[in-house]
Amino acid sequence: MKLAQRLFYYLGGFAIGLILLFFFLGGKKASCDYGPSARVLKNIRIKKKAFSEQASSNMMKYEIDTADVSFLLTNGDVIFSKSNTKLDSCKTYFIEGTVKEKNVNMLIENCDSIAKINVLDVIP
Repeated sequence: MKLAQRLFYYLGGFAIGLILLFFFLGGKKASCDYGPSARVLKNIRIKKKAFSEQASSNMMKYEIDTADVSFLLTNGDVIFSKSNTKLDSCKTYFIEGTVKEKNVNMLIENCDSIAKINVLDVIP
């Protein structure tokens, strides 16, 4: 079999495979959360969230609502150097991101069944 025929069969099979892949995974919300930051944010997003008094007052002061917090938990960055991941029960994560053109930092205590947002700071 000539090289051109091999290449043609390979590319044809590859194209059919891509079409089948898009067909089966097209309607599903498949995600590839393989990085440590993405896994932490996904783990926090699926839990019930509680807000401390400081976080609630800062949210009212800077006009940030729970939808903005959810956006931050989707598009934010986990700063592991400022986080405490060595704890057994509730690990503490420092998350920063931008919401409504404001830089927001959050300190979240991630327990088994609940994620408590202890600190929410807006940096001008």
